[in-house]
Amino acid sequence: MAKADRLERLDKRRAEMEADYLEALIEALHTTAAGKWGLFDHTADKIMRAATAPVIANLQDIADEIAVARETLFMEPFTLHDEFMAARGKPGAHAVGEPKQARAWLERLRLAAKPSAAD
Repeated sequence: MAKADRLERLDKRRAEMEADYLEALIEALHTTAAGKWGLFDHTADKIMRAATAPVIANLQDIADEIAVARETLFMEPFTLHDEFMAARGKPGAHAVGEPKQARAWLERLRLAAKPSAAD
């Protein structure tokens, strides 16, 4: 019974960490959508990297804790962080700017949060 209680607490904590991650990501996306570049690292500018480093480090720390919890609970990996990190870096020649990319991410997250018609 103690193990079941421990796993239940861990699952509750995992859900809280995922909500914290989503909140931090949305906050960073809103900042970028408002015109502050650096979150997606399009320009590889040292000053922008330094300015966004605490945000990226915070997201990474939360994602690492989520990964440990999910592994302990035998759950699928938390893919949102991997998808976000894959979206960072030097874009192609015809890619949109960071503010527009951030708005697209916010829309994607908004749509993902909506219950489907089948629910």
